[in-house]
Amino acid sequence: MKVAVVGAGAIGAYVGAALHRAGADVHLIARGPHLAAMKEHGVQVLSPRGDFTARVHATDDPSAIGPVDYVFLGLKANSYAECGPLVHPLLGEDTAVVAAQNGIPWWYFHGLEGPYEGRRIESVDPGGAVSAVLPPERAVGCVVYAATQLQGPGVVRHLEGTRFSIGEPDTTDSRRCEDFSEAMKAGGLKCPVEADIRNDVWIKLIGNIAFNPLSALSRATMAQICRHQDTRALVATMMRETLAVAGAVGCRPDISVEKRLAGAERVGEHKTSTLQDLESGKPMELDVLLAAVVELAALTGTRVPKLCAIHAVTDLLAQTVRSAA
Repeated sequence: MKVAVVGAGAIGAYVGAALHRAGADVHLIARGPHLAAMKEHGVQVLSPRGDFTARVHATDDPSAIGPVDYVFLGLKANSYAECGPLVHPLLGEDTAVVAAQNGIPWWYFHGLEGPYEGRRIESVDPGGAVSAVLPPERAVGCVVYAATQLQGPGVVRHLEGTRFSIGEPDTTDSRRCEDFSEAMKAGGLKCPVEADIRNDVWIKLIGNIAFNPLSALSRATMAQICRHQDTRALVATMMRETLAVAGAVGCRPDISVEKRLAGAERVGEHKTSTLQDLESGKPMELDVLLAAVVELAALTGTRVPKLCAIHAVTDLLAQTVRSAA
């Protein structure tokens, strides 16, 4: 099995290192000091499950790799439309793209029977720009439950979780999902093949859609948001509105709002990725987390007043940050 990891940051390098341990032919695509460190020392993984080093091939030139069986996308979703030069040299006739993104994916309605089958979600696929680069038929859905961070160039600290749920957008069983799952498991990770990966998409999203934008607006950690009575109530309302939208597009994930809140509070003084991006001057990944759900609410006639209000304010925040930059 030949795998290229496009965007070999904390999650991508961790997955690449695990697949390398399983015997896969792995190639990491990165840049800067992180790339230089991986070239010289490999990927160093620090984990409560045991530290290890994977001497994986790393490069900034995908054309030197050629077609692969799987492209694992470790990029933020807001950079998908521009990733063509990195991905296209890696695509063979049957190459699958395992997209480890947060939020609503660009392939969401691909192969989904019902009134919205094949519909494009403008917030995540503006003008079809993402589909043009990443054809939905190549996509394998992936929802990440692992937490990692780059401790330094070439050094990945694994904090918790090893689950990467995957599945076909059209809900069929496929050899490509089974083979990728087996390789991930051989590398020490959990990788269940889900009958409908959209359930996992919504289960993770109901947390991200509330905590990520609110943390950017308040500069607060997840625990602080949970401990504040009014923001805790706001999070619960946003979660319920999100579940209503999920139901309107035919998905009813089995998740309790209170259980999700309690789990978030246990995470502790953690800054969400959106707040970290804001503080470091990077673009915030809010279109796939929030704008897409507001768009789906409008499509289905679902009332989501709190989501609309938070979307309006965070959209303005993103505009002012871009203007200042």
